[in-house]
Amino acid sequence: MSATHAYAIPTTRRESASVVVSRTPLRISFFGGGTDFREFYLREGGCVLSTTIDKFVHVTVRSRVDGRIRVQHTRTELVEHVDELRHDLIRESLRRAGITGGVEVATSGDVPATGSGLGSSSAVIIGLLNGLYTLLGTPADPEMLARHACEVEVDVLGRPIGVQDQYIASYGGQCFLRFNVDGRIDVEPLGLTPEQRLRFGRNLMLFSTRLEREGEAILREQARNAVAGCSALRELKHLAEEARGHLLAERFDDFGRLLHWGWEFKKRLASRISNATIDRIYEAARSAGAFGGKVCGAGGGGYLLLYCPPERQDRVREALRLLPEFPFGLEAEGTRVIHQA
Repeated sequence: MSATHAYAIPTTRRESASVVVSRTPLRISFFGGGTDFREFYLREGGCVLSTTIDKFVHVTVRSRVDGRIRVQHTRTELVEHVDELRHDLIRESLRRAGITGGVEVATSGDVPATGSGLGSSSAVIIGLLNGLYTLLGTPADPEMLARHACEVEVDVLGRPIGVQDQYIASYGGQCFLRFNVDGRIDVEPLGLTPEQRLRFGRNLMLFSTRLEREGEAILREQARNAVAGCSALRELKHLAEEARGHLLAERFDDFGRLLHWGWEFKKRLASRISNATIDRIYEAARSAGAFGGKVCGAGGGGYLLLYCPPERQDRVREALRLLPEFPFGLEAEGTRVIHQA
């Protein structure tokens, strides 16, 4: 396998594997999304309250003796050199790892690769980099994986996104992420016990809106608003701090009610975060007993998160009976290698 590194990895080099499988969780961002845009937090600082869930992206990487690159995603590519790959996330992740040929990559996930609002694209990059560095015998820690994934998505590909997804997918669990004006990113695990995670998670419901998102256009508008100093982002920062306190004090219903106000502020970030269909779905859920909720990710479609006490959930299911429910649990871990040989 042809591979070079342009940087030093602070770990003892091991004998490299020939095949590696990584598993990386998807995420739900509760509060603070948008304050993780560099355009905002490098001026004012930001914070996000987020969790990983027990739905995953699996990435398999293996070395090839013929020097070619084979990639299986929604389509299959077989090329002679990394520059020929059309899948931009995989191409630039291979380049970041210093690999120009001689590797095979296959990805699979529990939700569609795009449009869910559950952070699947960042999970692909984190899982791929985790697998590649392990394949090379130079495994990376969560901070390095997150930082390199941000370089791929934001710096190289220029996607109009924040940097929360890469960090929560890498570290995992329930975390309060702080984005500092000096560029430093602090990850604070909340330390919920398995019993607390279970009790809190029983109040959460996830439904597909059946709507396709215009995620990139929405995020570009958010980025422009961040540059203009959107007041809604400042409110979302405060709500993230308050929600963190509710969660740590096990005031779960107060957390759920706060989700409603977070959604009201989130809708101010861009014109297409919600629409008439989403508004009808959300109000039907609230009328049936949900305390609050939000559309995951950029908005405009994808999955709708709701906070609803268990005794009210059947009424919500009936109100949203035409929409598929997506059962899930809270996950305690981030990306991990589950097989290597």
